Amino acid sequence: MPARYLAAIDQGTTSTRFMVFDHAGRIVTTAQEEHRQIYLRPGWVEHDPQEIWRCVRAVIAAGLQHGRVTLHDIVALGVTNQRETTVVWDRKTGEPLCNAIVWQDTRTHDLCKRFAAQGVESWLRARVGLPLATYFSGPKLTWILENIPEVRVKAERGDALFGTIDTWLIWNLTGGARGGIHVTDVTNASRTMLMDLRTLEWDEELLRLFDIPRAMLPEILSSSETYGLCGPPLTNIPIAGNLGDQQAALFGQTCFAPGEAKNTYGTGCFMLMNTGQTIVPSSAGLLTTVAYQLGRTPPVYALEGSIAMAGALVQWLRDNLGLIEKSSDIETLARTVSDSGGIFFVPAFAGLFAPYWKNDARGVIVGLTGYVTKGHIARAVLEATAWQTCEVLEAMNVDAGLPLKAMNVDGGMVNNELLMQFQADVLGVPVIRPTCTETTALGAAYAAGLAVGVWKTAEDLRVQWGKDKEWTPQMDPMVRGKRYRDWKRAVARTFAWIEE
Repeated sequence: MPARYLAAIDQGTTSTRFMVFDHAGRIVTTAQEEHRQIYLRPGWVEHDPQEIWRCVRAVIAAGLQHGRVTLHDIVALGVTNQRETTVVWDRKTGEPLCNAIVWQDTRTHDLCKRFAAQGVESWLRARVGLPLATYFSGPKLTWILENIPEVRVKAERGDALFGTIDTWLIWNLTGGARGGIHVTDVTNASRTMLMDLRTLEWDEELLRLFDIPRAMLPEILSSSETYGLCGPPLTNIPIAGNLGDQQAALFGQTCFAPGEAKNTYGTGCFMLMNTGQTIVPSSAGLLTTVAYQLGRTPPVYALEGSIAMAGALVQWLRDNLGLIEKSSDIETLARTVSDSGGIFFVPAFAGLFAPYWKNDARGVIVGLTGYVTKGHIARAVLEATAWQTCEVLEAMNVDAGLPLKAMNVDGGMVNNELLMQFQADVLGVPVIRPTCTETTALGAAYAAGLAVGVWKTAEDLRVQWGKDKEWTPQMDPMVRGKRYRDWKRAVARTFAWIEE
């Protein structure tokens, strides 16, 4: 009997991975390849969609070859992706009409101000669960339509297609210009500012506000159903799962009950709490978003706290300052000192996300003295992720009314044990790392497996979750409180740096 494996494409901000899992959720094979970050101006971040598609094909080939996995072993494919990154391409040729505008990009700052001046922010947030911010893909698409004339012309003719990265990949995987399927799922659609959270459909009023032709938009489907069959290089394998990366991690952590939460430490840092079938408006600066939808069942919602710079700050230390040779070196460098030497690093490179949502903020290092070394800077870089997470959890406790008893964590940075201990110290709750930290890809594979009957219900997946390590708080609460107040003072120094 052939093996029953589930495959996943995890297309992230800095790299693409292909992973294959067995029925027990164990990794069978994996391959990864980085792609370029394109910085044309301050605040602009772009990706080449064709380069990403080439990376996808390359990692599929490498993963199959290295793992000695055949297509006959794989029963379904799930896709997960960096979410708000915006792609527009030609329906007939399949060629991108511009580079993808990445979720971190802030070029839509003035556009968001223009919409805010129309007094739409309150009703818009009530409808889509999101603040009016540069983060989301709707304003990015408006910017493309207003600034690249070719796109507007083709959009009005019905020849320009829009999608987030999941849509771009599924379209190419299923044939591209030769019959590719133009779809997205409810989790990715909920990050566009164009979908009504209640109806799970594109909203005509919002399309008029952002001046976006309806014909550009993909069909919105659930997160777990068979969308279509792949062409090469995964010929005839059904694509049956699709979730934005943070929702996929929530699903991979098996946070299926209201009140269960996870925090993912990747390029950014993202905490999600399952709120069940209840849409919980945030009063504390969080996002209300779709967590997942399984087939025709009612959608499950979540509260989310989004942090723009986590692992990306470590990469900046490596690539821009050259203080480390590889990202994993930061822990060694940070351990050369016992604390941050009194400095705080607030990485508001693209403004502040949750819970502040200040597009005009920019990064600062405060508390510098002649005593500070590169070790202190490395330590402050790691601590910045933990302090930002602390602020998000504080906001989540306000909105949900349920203080967390423990935090499940995943993502590349959870292998940094210094960071994980400091995170437990400043949160004041245990931090728990699962046996499989690749929960983003695993969540996409789980969604695909459920759609094709590998598992009958989501609850069947809970038995596969296991604990690898737990960190418990060790910091004196008085010290924690003082340092947290100092962090907040440092954050305040970033406000309104960009003048009108």
